[in-house]
This record gives sequence, C-alpha cells and structure tokens, in this order.
Amino acid sequence: MIILFFFIGHWYLSLFMQTMFLHRYASHQMFTLTKFWERVFFFFTFIIQGSSFLNPRAYAILHRLHHAHSDTDKDPHSPRFSRNLVRMNKNTVESYENILNNRVSYENLEYNIPRWEALENFSEKWVVRLGFVFIYAFIYYTYSTSAWQFLLVPIHAVMGPLHGSIVNWCGHRYGYKNFSKVKDDSKNTLPFDFITMGELFQNNHHNDPNNVKFSRKWFEIDPGYVIIYMLNKLGITKL
Repeated sequence: MIILFFFIGHWYLSLFMQTMFLHRYASHQMFTLTKFWERVFFFFTFIIQGSSFLNPRAYAILHRLHHAHSDTDKDPHSPRFSRNLVRMNKNTVESYENILNNRVSYENLEYNIPRWEALENFSEKWVVRLGFVFIYAFIYYTYSTSAWQFLLVPIHAVMGPLHGSIVNWCGHRYGYKNFSKVKDDSKNTLPFDFITMGELFQNNHHNDPNNVKFSRKWFEIDPGYVIIYMLNKLGITKL
C-alpha cells in the first residue's frame, strides 16, 4: 500500500510542478508569482522531479519553439514527423540538450524565464540525479511487497520526460477538436484529464495558448487550473 501511495503521489506531484511551474508559468507567464514563491516552486520542482528534473529555461524555450512551429518540420516534438514514440523522444532530447548547452541561440525566446543558476548547475550533476534514483530504489527496497514492484523504479527515474511524452504524442494524435481553425494536429484527448492534469487539452491550449484554463466545454475538467485557482484565492498565484 505504501508503494502505491508513493507511486501515485510522485506521479501527480511531478505532474503538477510541470503543468503549473514549467508550462503555465515559465513558458507562458499565465499568472505571476512573487520572487519568494517563484523560488519555492522552482525548488520543489527540482525536489519532486528529482532525477528527471527539467531545466525551466530549456523547457520554456523548447515549448515556445513547439508553439511557434507546431506540427511542422521545425517542431522539436511533433508526432507528424516522427515514425514512432521513440523517435519523437529522441528529437525532443536532442533539441532540449542543444538549448540547455547553448549549442543553438534562441535569444528571442528567452524572455521572462525564471532562472536560478546555482540550482540549475547542481541539478545537472550526474551524482545528484543518480542520488535521487538511489532514494527511489531504497524506498522500494524498504516497502515493496513483491519483486515486480521494482519495475516501477525506472518510471520514477524518468517521470518528468515521461509526462511530456504522453502529452506530445497523445495530444497530437488522439481525441477531438473544439477549434477546427487550429491548423496543427492538436487534439483534446480526454474530457476529464485525470492522467496529465489538463495537459491533454492540446487543441484548446493551442487555440488560446496564454489562457491559464485549458478546459473550454462544460463537460471538460482541467485539474491543474482548479489547483492554480485555489492558490490564487490564497494569494500565492496572481491570475
């Protein structure tokens, strides 16, 4: 039971930091945070994503490239130009690494991205990433009730990129469109996105990319927005 709670907790906490901090805040500036709360969410994104922590600057630029060139040959992760999920992930990793290591300059896409260079540099050390994997494995060693449960450890190790893979692949291949005027392949995969906390409302998002609420129809539920709205009521975020 502890392993189940740990897996589900890590899945959704990592998801929330990605959709709230990396996507809606760092990439799109859909709401504002004070410098204090920006640092708090930056730190917790690092702690929760752990071994798969995604650098906010590289993530934001990669995502802005995706919107600028959605489902064209310049899109860093379009299923349309990838034979399979493995190839799409390879393209994504190559683009991410190029941005992270400044092999390609995107000065026009660098605006208003939260930076914390000391933490960013620390997070990229292999000993740090392996340390998180060791923690995940130790938790399973301590609390697992069956050997097969150790097969879940690699999922913890790549949690952040895994969420992105699900969104980029499924959100541009499967589902329905509310806005046919959006000419890319973006779709809404689920009317209640309990898997990625609203990220699979891709058609809605691509139609209005700076709207913090990804759901549009009465039957659509965006859990990520619900939490951000609650944080707004508490004075932590400002919509």
